[in-house]
Amino acid sequence: MKIIGVVPARMAASRFPGKPLHPISGRPMVEHVYLRARMYSGWDNLVLATCDREIEAFSKRKGFPVVMTGSHHTRALDRVAEAVERLGGTVADSDVIVCVQGDEPMMRPDMIDAVVSPLRAHPSIPCTVLAMHIAEESIWRNPDTVKIIHNDAGEVLYTSRAPVPYCKGPFSPALMARRIYGIFAFRWQYLKAFTAHAQTRLEKLEACDSNRILDMSFHQYIAPYPYIESFSVDSPDDVKLVEKHMASDEIWALYK
Repeated sequence: MKIIGVVPARMAASRFPGKPLHPISGRPMVEHVYLRARMYSGWDNLVLATCDREIEAFSKRKGFPVVMTGSHHTRALDRVAEAVERLGGTVADSDVIVCVQGDEPMMRPDMIDAVVSPLRAHPSIPCTVLAMHIAEESIWRNPDTVKIIHNDAGEVLYTSRAPVPYCKGPFSPALMARRIYGIFAFRWQYLKAFTAHAQTRLEKLEACDSNRILDMSFHQYIAPYPYIESFSVDSPDDVKLVEKHMASDEIWALYK
C-alpha cells in the first residue's frame, strides 16, 4: 500500500487572495505546510498541486515537487485527484491519498500518522479525517469551524458549521465536540468515486465536502486528535494569531 501526499494550493482564495504565498513568520504559508508535512516518514510521494505559475515557480526554487492542475477546481479534493492522475505510475485502488490542506501552517507530522494509521490497520475503511477535540466555546460557535457528529464506532454521521452537538447547559470541553482539521485520507478508489460525483444538497448547504460522502452512502471515519493551539488561516486576520502561537511552536523551531 502506497501513501501519496498532496498539498493543494491556489492563489484565488475568495476571502484571502494570494494566501498560499503570504508570509507567516518570514516564510510563505505553503512552505510551512510542505516542510511540516515532509517530516512524516511514511510517504511514498509528497507533492504540491496548483494551477498557479507563481506557486509553481516558488516550488521549483525551493526544490519542492509540484504538479500543475486545471484552474477550474474550487474544491481541494478535486485538485488532489487530478494531481494523482498526473503523477504517472501505477496507483492501486487500495493506495492511500492524503490531502494536506495548504492553509494549515501549524499542522504537525503526527497528524498525518493519525489519519493514515486506521487505513493501514483496517482494509475496510475507505477514508478518514483528522478530528480535533474542541476545548474552547469560541471555536465551537465559530461558523468557520466545521464540527463533526460521529457515532461510537467513529463513523462520521454529519458535519456542520453550527455549534453541534447541542449543549443544553454551559459549554464544557467534556461535551467532547470535535472539529475537522484540514487533513483527509482516502483510498484511491473512493477518492475517484467522490470526485466523480456531483455536489450534493447537504454538502452545498453546509459548505462542507464531508457531507457528500454521507450522501454517497459510504463512511468517513474520524482520526481523533487532542486539542492543541493550532490555527488555520481563513482570512488575513488569522495571520497574526498564527504568528503569535508559532513563536513557541516546537515544530517551527526545527526548520526556521
